[in-house]
This record gives sequence, structure tokens and C-alpha cells, in this order.
Amino acid sequence: MKIAALRTYIARHGQRCRGLLKIETDAGIDGWGEAYSIGPDLSVPPLADYIGRMIGGEDPRRIEYILCKLLQQFRFPPGGTGLAVISAVDQALWDIAGKAAGLPVYMLLGGAARQRVRVYHSIGGRDAAETSEQALRLHAEWGFSAFKLSPYRLDPESARWGRVCAAAAEYLEQVRRRTPAEFEFALDAHAKILEPVRAVQLAAALAPYDPLFLEEPLRPEHIPAWSRLRQQMAVPLATGESLYGRHEFLALMAAQAADIIQPDVCVCGGLLEMRRIAASAEAHQVTVAPHNPMSPIATAVNVHFAAATPSFTVLEYILPLHNEWRHWVDEPYLPRGGYLELRPDRPGWGVQVDEDALRDNEYCHWQRTCPVRPDGSTGYI
Repeated sequence: MKIAALRTYIARHGQRCRGLLKIETDAGIDGWGEAYSIGPDLSVPPLADYIGRMIGGEDPRRIEYILCKLLQQFRFPPGGTGLAVISAVDQALWDIAGKAAGLPVYMLLGGAARQRVRVYHSIGGRDAAETSEQALRLHAEWGFSAFKLSPYRLDPESARWGRVCAAAAEYLEQVRRRTPAEFEFALDAHAKILEPVRAVQLAAALAPYDPLFLEEPLRPEHIPAWSRLRQQMAVPLATGESLYGRHEFLALMAAQAADIIQPDVCVCGGLLEMRRIAASAEAHQVTVAPHNPMSPIATAVNVHFAAATPSFTVLEYILPLHNEWRHWVDEPYLPRGGYLELRPDRPGWGVQVDEDALRDNEYCHWQRTCPVRPDGSTGYI
């Protein structure tokens, strides 16, 4: 079996696009993957075409070999966009390998370490009452018992920081009062905080209300600051979506700077690299809660990763029912009782992609836009 072609789609999802990649073989078996939208989105197809020329004619089942070849031929670290495309290539190769073997991908990874995959959903209303209603509705319809919120009820760029922390604590307390005791709530500070002491203050304010974790309270660049932060917090500390491969995660964990890591299979280098990251996490007594604000294709990849990975704990998930995503695959993974069920009777990722639905998409330009502070300087988004 040989790689015959590599095709890309920039498929629209609301006001954003997703980079999807298909690898075709001369045996009539194809595989699919998804690249993270680091931006610019239109950089995905030319990068994929460039990579396709490197791997054309190779046996797609030689995943380790192909990934080594790509990383070595780049010579310099490929950066976020390059790694996002390599991640999609890796995923497509695993899909082909599973289909060729007639097995779900998790069976190629050592089989299922668990029978189903717990998921959490992001929520957030105008106030605690609306947020609580969202949580209760998602629980009633899909069984969710874990959710993620933003802690910011006041503008962190303009309000006094002590008031920001107090408002976050009051918000979480009110949500707790309105929802069942077994519900879990994580909070995502979105890497907006530069000074570690402010992250300590936010964590201290939230701690009495038992958050599942506090995600990315600091910028990711300086690991010693994360190590000091971890020593001062009484809340589980999670991070990783802004990191890339195994070496950055190893440095983070060796510094004892996180309780939970959140690698993204669409940017870290793919499933093969994420497995290495997870093995290192297990050795450091750190659990893995993958970053996954992505389409049903990436969710399918994450299901197989989670199924075969002992250090996995919970998966970020977006319901695909009310957007373009519902048309992209035949049967997206949907939760039952707050979990995604494995599909032992379906090879590869367990979903079939509808290329016609991807072709019927108009490109839309999207980019992140920094907030502007009261003094006219820019802040982190």
C-alpha cells in the first residue's frame, strides 16, 4: 500500500474555518485528520501540499517512520502551523492503518483501557442563574456532570484585581448552590495573567468552592513561574494547550508545575506524539485532559486516544448538533450519560467523512483580536 494523494479542505464552522486533511492510497483506503486553527487558516493547504510531496509513495502504515522523516526533513522546529498540519497527517495515517487492519485505532494502541470516555462541556451565561440552567439542561439531555466556565465576571483589563477575584468566587459559589453537589466545574483563565501572584490570588479565591481545575492562569512561556505557582495553589492546576511536543511537556512536568496536562492532538504532532506525552505524564503522576474545541473528526481521534491511555481523565467536547459539524461525518460521537461510547465494530476512527458537505463551504476570514486596555496598550486574548 502506498500514499497516492493528499487533499485538504478549509471547511467553515460558523464564523471560523477548520483545516481538514485526507490521505488517499493506491489500495482505495483513505484516512482523515484535523489541523488546529492556529492561523492563518489558508496556510494549511500549501503546507499540506509541501508535506505531501515528502511522503508520497510511502507505506502509510509506517507511521513512526513517516513522522520521523517529516520532523527530520524540516530540520528546524516546524512551529505551531507546521505541527498542526503534521498532526493532521499523523491522524490520517492512523485512520488508514485501522481501516487496513479492520480494527478501531485504539485496538492498535494496546486495546481499550476503559469502556467509555468522560466528557465536559463549556458553558457560560449572563449570570449564575443562566449558567446553572445551561448545566442542568446539558445534564438532563446528555448526562454531562462536568463543565468549564470563565472566571471573569468583571473585565480583568480594567477592574481592580481583587474585585475580579471576588466576583469569580461569588459566581462559582452561586453556580454551586443552584446545581447538584456531584457536578464538577473547571475554570479557564485563558492565559491572560502575566504576574504569578495574581494567579495565586485567583486560585485562593476559588479554592473554597472546589473547582475541578484552574486552567492556564499564566502565560505558558516561563516554566519556573509555573513551578512556583503550583507550590502555592490549593486548586488542581491544568495547562498545555499552548505547548507543543514532548520536550515542552517533559520540562513542565519535571518542574512539578502542573497536576493535569492538556495537549491538543491537532497541534502537538498527532496521536503518536500525544501518546509519548501521556506516557511521560503517567510517570510523573500527572493526568491528561486533552484540549479539544474541535470538530467531530478531532473528537473521534481523541476518543481513541482516551480509550487506550491509562493517564486520561476527561475530554473537552462541543456538541456538534447545531452547526455545520453535524454534516461533516455520518455519525458523530454523541454523549450518553456524560460519556462517549467506543465503537468496536467500526474500523479507523469510527466515523465516515462526507466530502460533499466539506466542498459546500465558503471560506470566511477569522483571526484573534487582542483586547485594548484603558491606557491604549494591548492585552492577551
